[in-house]
Amino acid sequence: MKIVLISMPDVAPIIIHEAAIHMPNLGVASIGGNIDPRHEVFIIDLIRKRRGVGRYLTRTLGKIRPDVVGLSTMTWQYDTCTKIIRLIKRLLPDVKIVIGGYHPTLMYEEISTSPESELIDFMVRGEGEESCRRLMNALAGDDRIEDIPSLSYKQEGAFIHNPRGELLDLSRVKLPIRDKRRLTWGYHVMNNKIDVMETSRGCTRSCNFCSIRHMYGKCFRTFPIERVLADIDEIYYKRKTRWVFVADDNLVLDPDRVIRLCDAIIEKNYKRLCIVIQADCISMSRHPEMVEKMALAGVKSVFLGIENASPKNLKAAGKGDITQATVKAVEHCHRYGIMVIGGLIIGFPDDDESSIIQNYEFFNTLDIDAAYPQILTPYPKTEIRRKLMDDGFVTNPYDYRWYNGIWANVKTKHLTAEQLQYLFWYHRQTVLGWWNPSERARKDGKLWTSIWRFLFKPVLRYFFDRTTRKIGWEGRYKEEIRRLRRMNVFDDLNRKGGFRR
Repeated sequence: MKIVLISMPDVAPIIIHEAAIHMPNLGVASIGGNIDPRHEVFIIDLIRKRRGVGRYLTRTLGKIRPDVVGLSTMTWQYDTCTKIIRLIKRLLPDVKIVIGGYHPTLMYEEISTSPESELIDFMVRGEGEESCRRLMNALAGDDRIEDIPSLSYKQEGAFIHNPRGELLDLSRVKLPIRDKRRLTWGYHVMNNKIDVMETSRGCTRSCNFCSIRHMYGKCFRTFPIERVLADIDEIYYKRKTRWVFVADDNLVLDPDRVIRLCDAIIEKNYKRLCIVIQADCISMSRHPEMVEKMALAGVKSVFLGIENASPKNLKAAGKGDITQATVKAVEHCHRYGIMVIGGLIIGFPDDDESSIIQNYEFFNTLDIDAAYPQILTPYPKTEIRRKLMDDGFVTNPYDYRWYNGIWANVKTKHLTAEQLQYLFWYHRQTVLGWWNPSERARKDGKLWTSIWRFLFKPVLRYFFDRTTRKIGWEGRYKEEIRRLRRMNVFDDLNRKGGFRR
């Protein structure tokens, strides 16, 4: 069979403009790499085709004529996903549609009774590698759909949900697709080629705003170190890529294992390897020897879940008071030359304007290399959503298009959602200010930081200041909101007719 696996084109600005960072979707690449070789698999990352999603899919699917199309979607991408499915069904009425990812995992019962359910043939819940492998074999007549764990399928027009399967043995998961079967290219962070890999899955922390436990449960599993090295080899030698984003939910839960992994990477002696990871502040603060090893292995940047400066808000988020751990974690990273991207969440029930200012000022005192602020988002099935809904703080409970962290879907005791949205933006401009690359960033990215400092930033700042003088802060804010609202609108997906191939 011919199978096409697709990830969504929707993006959210990460630190800077949304076009500056485009990374491949590891989920569909891993699923594709684990489908049996007798099937012909193609991967499409629509993040690389944002300017003409409908036209590209019309042309590409028309050439391939797949038997099955699988789509991976997060909650805030699901509206786009349904539009893509409608386009595919107009092009290929007999194709089988499979959806997976966070949103179908969390909301499979709701999807199964929704209007778009008539267009969907299968849903894969949780980890998809084994379920998708068996599903493709079943469609080819070599397995039974009724026996495949974590699969939802139709019987007489209604969805049947098979029991959830056991978590996978990661030692048996094959490498993802990164060869010519990947039909889209040009993945980058600034001007550097980048690829994505994983060394573990899951997280045992108790953050109540996170959906990860619905994918893997509250557990932590690791890939064998030999498999991790094989993955890096493929990225480094075969793909000639030097930047690697490690998609682990929390790489550092087992510090001894991280040290062993770093030693193995150091022994391989990769030149100019640049690794970006995600980690929690507690582990990073307690194990400076681990942080040092990470730096020696090529870790250049770490996303730290700092979340908030307020102990009360941290408790509300299920984090505990990690303020001192945050300070230590940042100190350790900077001591060994690792840049810190700080995750910040604003919009807890007790927040007012001074709370927003306090959080941005806290980041400035930490000397964070880059901030990634978000507004508290009541993601489906999370504990914090239930609490916020019960207490009446959720202002947009069901229009999930705006659930990507940059929109206010909640209010606080002191701020309406509209006020929260504006103050979140305004104080980011006035307190955090424009990004000023640290010495660490300039050392590891001389070209792109120079372009930003001496070309893009001055030009953008000139036009920003001129516009602000002309229409004021609120006028400037309205312009930015209009731009952001259009960011993930793909007009050609709404066309009734097709496109020339």
